[in-house]
Amino acid sequence: MSDVLLTVEQAAERLGTTTRFPRRLIAERRIAFVKVGRHVRIADSALSAYIAGNTVEPIRRRLPRRGRAA
Repeated sequence: MSDVLLTVEQAAERLGTTTRFPRRLIAERRIAFVKVGRHVRIADSALSAYIAGNTVEPIRRRLPRRGRAA
């Protein structure tokens, strides 16, 4: 199974953040990462799983019915 390894900069670009955010996720061990020598890489599947796990679905509320009083 071959998975693309992203640099921290590439992960930040995909998340739409600065590089500080993915580095903080790595430091806090909130995302899986790979160390290649002294370089840190994030698997594309790990980043997709992080995004999916933190996606909040909207609440669909029903509006109360406003009818005439009897």
